[in-house]
Amino acid sequence: MKKIIFKAIPFQKKLVTLALESGVDAILTEAARADDVRALGRVEVLTPDELPTLPLGSKADEEAATAQLKAGRQVSLQKGWEIIPVENILAQATGLALECESLDRAVLAAGILERGADAVVVLPEAAGDLKAIVAELKLSQGKMDLQRAVVTAIEPAGLGHRVCVDTISMLRRGQGMLIGNSSAFTFLVHAETESNPYVAARPFRINAGAVHAYAVLPGDKTCYLEELCAGREVLVVGADGQTSLATVGRVKVEVRPMLKITAKVLTDDGAEVSGQVFLQNAETIRVTAPDGSPVSVVNLKPGDEILCRTDVAGRHFGMRIREDIKEG
Repeated sequence: MKKIIFKAIPFQKKLVTLALESGVDAILTEAARADDVRALGRVEVLTPDELPTLPLGSKADEEAATAQLKAGRQVSLQKGWEIIPVENILAQATGLALECESLDRAVLAAGILERGADAVVVLPEAAGDLKAIVAELKLSQGKMDLQRAVVTAIEPAGLGHRVCVDTISMLRRGQGMLIGNSSAFTFLVHAETESNPYVAARPFRINAGAVHAYAVLPGDKTCYLEELCAGREVLVVGADGQTSLATVGRVKVEVRPMLKITAKVLTDDGAEVSGQVFLQNAETIRVTAPDGSPVSVVNLKPGDEILCRTDVAGRHFGMRIREDIKEG
């Protein structure tokens, strides 16, 4: 995840306030204004001595920046940097920050050499793009391939401990979490964005499934639902495959009647892959149709199409490993 720094030089209270409200990681300001920044919010404050800004107009500039980074110092490159010399620096050292004057430049800075700069320094002229920059670089987790799966069975599964994941974010129609009995086959379990005559919508909540189930997390990791806790980041996935981060605010584990839902996917080579998920037997619990609409588990029937994700099995403490493993 990229560090986002707002350059408050010269210091302007309204811009610093905007930066703090947008969720930046640090403020770069003159040493004499550091306490003014700290008075506005709890945030890391950097000064030009701690993060010097260097030009990048020649090979000598490139070599000077690389030397400072190799010596363990942080360096920010002045607005106007070009990709090739930045690539040369990134290939040799870490700790590089790049000044950016727009959303497009920030996105570019974050993707150079597929690794990107370690930090993006947002200039005052890009203050209007701050919220979009933070959302793109810190919340967005790229796009994930989802598949159409055909439901093959819905069966009562008795009582079990199910997990409600309440996030500190408001989720939208079409969004949820990927949950499954196996890390190789997960179901897009929809957030509680829909209301009915009996229950109000709770768009911050995903009634995610049984305690033993896998949840897909950021960074190509998984965990058991039972392991989630307040403050942990989870991966929110949309029906279009777009992903983002959300922080868990609360987890509720309660005994409820459960259903076992089984679905299958036809792979590119013509083979069938199937998976299961255990979800609470209640009208408010929904999976996701290919068009992004939520489908209640009480209305689900064999033959219905829903969104799932297939992957290669094999996890150790949530991290992907190569292993001969079968999960069912």
